[in-house]
This record gives sequence, structure tokens and C-alpha cells, in this order.
Amino acid sequence: MPCNTIRNLDISVLRSFVTIAELGGITRAADKLNLTQSAVSMQVKRLEAVFDHPLIERRGRGICLTREGEQLLSYGRRIIKLNDEAWQRMTHEDFQGQVSLGVPEDLIGALIPTIMRDFGTAYPMASIHLATTGTRKLKVQLNEKTLDVILTTEALDEATGECLYKAPMRWFTGADSQIYAKRPLPLAYHLGCIFMPYAVHALDSVGITWQRPYDADDWRDLSTFVSAGLAVQATMANIRKHDWHEVPSHADLPSLPDFGVFMYIREDAPELALQLAGFIRDEYYMLGPQKLKAVMA
Repeated sequence: MPCNTIRNLDISVLRSFVTIAELGGITRAADKLNLTQSAVSMQVKRLEAVFDHPLIERRGRGICLTREGEQLLSYGRRIIKLNDEAWQRMTHEDFQGQVSLGVPEDLIGALIPTIMRDFGTAYPMASIHLATTGTRKLKVQLNEKTLDVILTTEALDEATGECLYKAPMRWFTGADSQIYAKRPLPLAYHLGCIFMPYAVHALDSVGITWQRPYDADDWRDLSTFVSAGLAVQATMANIRKHDWHEVPSHADLPSLPDFGVFMYIREDAPELALQLAGFIRDEYYMLGPQKLKAVMA
């Protein structure tokens, strides 16, 4: 019958076993661990006694793992890695304190919750101050050093930050709406929106009149007019709301430039901010365009 008693593995003993397996011998493992050969051999015997199975076998001048040893090696590496990460992150002073992150309003519901969750799990003694506003204000706050890391949405040929993702601008409105045929064309923008100058310049260049008949306290409220089919908004493809639909090509609205999501880190940012930037970078790179589309839609 299987034993239901849970026993705890000794990390130091497990480390010796993994080192022997990776270096191929007790002598080399003892040198690396700064232990005597007899101490390392004794640790292996203790581990074999715990599992009641031989874990290594001698072959000539070297060693090889038994079937049970090979199985334990995989677990051992993972356990040691988690142990070392936990120790470093729970005790290193660089991984404590607060980091400030700035994100445009229209990006906040995409990948940010996942990034914050993963960062919080990895650095439980750190905290994040999150600021949400327009790209222009975020860049000002970064220059004033009130933010450590910011994400922006900017035209590809104008931004100077690290490009995490790029996509074309597109025209959007609500489902089954033909408001795009109305003139002046009703637009839903805050005056400070990074996308508005590009949208109105494109409209002006082809002689389409426009107006901005609606206003609201923030982007989320303003976007309701687009969802309701009462206005049009041009923004990056893939960061629109789920109930927005692209204006059909036969509407003959003008083409728009490509935009990107960019990351900026202030020059003297603390180590904690650099770690957060790494989480942001990894999340965007791992997802890729197709998965990012699904997340943002």
C-alpha cells in the first residue's frame, strides 16, 4: 500500500545529487560544492535511503543514473531553481519597494493584468503604482521622473522607445452602424488623444468634414458613443473594444499610418523597474500578433 505520510526533502542533499548528475562524478561535484567527497557520498546515501532505491551507479571512473535517479533529476532541478529564486527575491533589497508604471487607458485592459499578476507573484515584497492617462502626459511624467516605466501608443516613424508591438490604424464604429456616411463625420475623441491628429489630418487631406459632438470624463466613457454606433474612431487595430466593428472599405475613409506600442524606462530607474520591464517585454513577445489580437478584441 502507498505511504500517505508526506516527508520533506533536504535541499542541500538534493543539490548534491543534481550536481553529481550534471558533472558526472562525485569528485567534481564535491569540488564545486566545496565539500569533501565523503560528505557528498553520504548525502547520496541518505537520499537513496529516503526513496529506498539506488539513484546512481558507478561505471568505470564515472557514474550513471538509475531509472529512479533520472526521474528524480528532473524534479530536483525544478525544486532547486524555485528554492534559489524564492531566496533571492525574498531577501535581495533591490527587489523590495515600489515601482511606478504608466499605461494609456486603451491598453490597460489588454495584457496589463497578466503582467501585474506575474510580477506580483515573482516579487511579493514589491508594490506597483499604476498611472493611466494619455501617451503625451505619460512621457512628460517619465521625463519628470515621477514614473519608472511607461507604455505608449505612437506612430512608428516618430517614436524613440522600444517597440513591443505594431499594427495599422483602422476606422471603427458600432455593429450595423452606417454613421461613417454622415457628414460632418462624428468623431469620438478627447482633445489630447494621440490618435486624433492623425485621424483629422487624413480626413482633411481628402476633404471629408468632421465634428466632435460628444465628450466624456475618460476614454472608457467616450468609447461608448462608438459602441452605440453614434460616432467613429480611428485607433490601432487590436486595441479596440470587443463590440467595435471596422468601417467597411466601401466607405472610402482615408488610409492611416502604422502605430506601435512602445516601452520607455527612465535612465536611472531602480533594478525593480528593470525587472518589471522584463515582464512587460516577455508578455508582448510571447503572445505574438495573433494571440494579442484575441486578448485585446
